[in-house]
Amino acid sequence: MAGGAAQGIDELLAAARRRIHRLAPEGAWAAASTGDAVIVDIRSQDDRRDTGIVPGSLHIPRTVLEWRVDPSSDWHNPHVVDRELRLLLLCSHGFSSSLAAATLVDLGFRRAGDVIRGFEAWSALGLPVAPAPCRRDDVAPGMGGPEP
Repeated sequence: MAGGAAQGIDELLAAARRRIHRLAPEGAWAAASTGDAVIVDIRSQDDRRDTGIVPGSLHIPRTVLEWRVDPSSDWHNPHVVDRELRLLLLCSHGFSSSLAAATLVDLGFRRAGDVIRGFEAWSALGLPVAPAPCRRDDVAPGMGGPEP
């Protein structure tokens, strides 16, 4: 940090979580089911293949997230074109999704949030899970639409 003491990851995570909307898996599923939110799966394709996906979620890998959601980016996903969307990020355990959601707040997505305890909690609760679709070579990572 310029001009100040460096903070550890625990402080960074706590600060990020104070800036975002966090939902338990059940609440995230309810919000997505009613069209009030879009679940954005930021996990790797390998993780998704091993454990499954949330039906109806968008897959935008963490490595390209900011470029895919920013409508001013030449690489934005056409399914994420409105900063008023409620984007709920989903990672494996609920840590990287919190940090990524705080970045989306910085990009103007004031309703950005994440799923508490991530996909691990989602699947432990028995919420809907589907097999991950095969990755298409003709679609750049993070550019596809909602998954079946």
